[in-house]
Amino acid sequence: MTGPVFATLGCRLNAWDTEAMRGLARAAGVESAVVVNTCAVTAEAVRKARQEVRRLARENPGLPVVVTGCAAQVEPETFAAMPEVSLVLGNADKLRPESWARLLPDFAGEAERVVVDDIMAVRETAHHLIDGFGTRSRAYVQVQTGCDHRCTFCVIPFGRGNSRSVPAGAVVEQVARLSDRGFLEVVLSGVDLTSWGADLPGAPRLGRLVKQILRGAPTLARLRLSSIDSVEADPDLLDALATEPRLMPHLHLSLQAGHDLTLKRMRRRHSREDALRFCEEARRLRPGLVLGADLIAGFPTETDAMFEGSLRLVEEAGLTWLHVFPYSPRRGTPAAKMPQVPGPAVRERARRLRLAGEAAARRHLQAQVGRRLPVLMETDTLGRTEGFAEVAFAAPPEARLVEAAIGGVAGGRLLAPEAPAAPRS
Repeated sequence: MTGPVFATLGCRLNAWDTEAMRGLARAAGVESAVVVNTCAVTAEAVRKARQEVRRLARENPGLPVVVTGCAAQVEPETFAAMPEVSLVLGNADKLRPESWARLLPDFAGEAERVVVDDIMAVRETAHHLIDGFGTRSRAYVQVQTGCDHRCTFCVIPFGRGNSRSVPAGAVVEQVARLSDRGFLEVVLSGVDLTSWGADLPGAPRLGRLVKQILRGAPTLARLRLSSIDSVEADPDLLDALATEPRLMPHLHLSLQAGHDLTLKRMRRRHSREDALRFCEEARRLRPGLVLGADLIAGFPTETDAMFEGSLRLVEEAGLTWLHVFPYSPRRGTPAAKMPQVPGPAVRERARRLRLAGEAAARRHLQAQVGRRLPVLMETDTLGRTEGFAEVAFAAPPEARLVEAAIGGVAGGRLLAPEAPAAPRS
């Protein structure tokens, strides 16, 4: 055994946290353990986490099993009751060096099985410097965690706590370091990315951070945003979208629904018209912009007519990449107490939304055929366009950032049958 076995479920923030935990465990001298970093976004996510714990315990007999992440934070008793589990760590506790000493054979501290602090009391943000993860070309940098909003369907604030931001200087330093190490693209990530800075002195906004990064990391080829709340997009962010070619023309929006009453019952802060207006303005500022979105199917009280509003939103807002979530009640959330949509109807609506998303993605991919596009390689023969479409190459390019002639579409990917050219300067 060369070190702990880590399993990561859920979002990119969890993937970032896993890399930080890997370093903390190594620094503490932990040689063997199983660590499951869980997600709590849906009841299904928690079920899968328990399933993963049982599987890894079977495959690694005799090793201590640590469960952490959002599901461990919001449902510690669920995992503490599992006989396979040795230690339950909360989201703040997992990033503290002292937590990992508990896995050492000679640990002399108290033998608590559940170490889960009140996440709402946490004020600091642990900004561990990570050399990069994801692909050989792309790295993810966590600049914010937690959320101050209380959408009626969402349990994540209770897993991540209130919004906390990494100071701009630390972010710029990390991005510059990653660029110097050869990473060509950095993705800024957070639970509520567009709330970055609200808790920092002077309450700077995300657009200011984006501009500071691009100035402070002049050799970085690409900067991408993971997901934003369009209602919080500030003037500097829109200006950067319009004027900074290194900020990728791809935004993923937290829209959730396309009907005003549903949005109100979700306690979202935008209307349907707000969403459409933002998409139109963003495209005006950055022609060719590619938009993705999160959408929930079957939210409590959603009628067929309300659902049709979400379905039409895909075309009216010009969405390309969809993340569709069938609504799942989460214990303790207001939406769980609302009249529920029957399960078969939820699943059918999710299916129809996914079909609409697949059709939109096909239209987008087909529109790229015949064009020459900058592509960042992720493996020897797979890369991504600036708009986040995957490109398959017939032969490995010699460079990591290339300009490819798009010859066709297959299997949800663009095809580049010819040898790629060097990118234009």
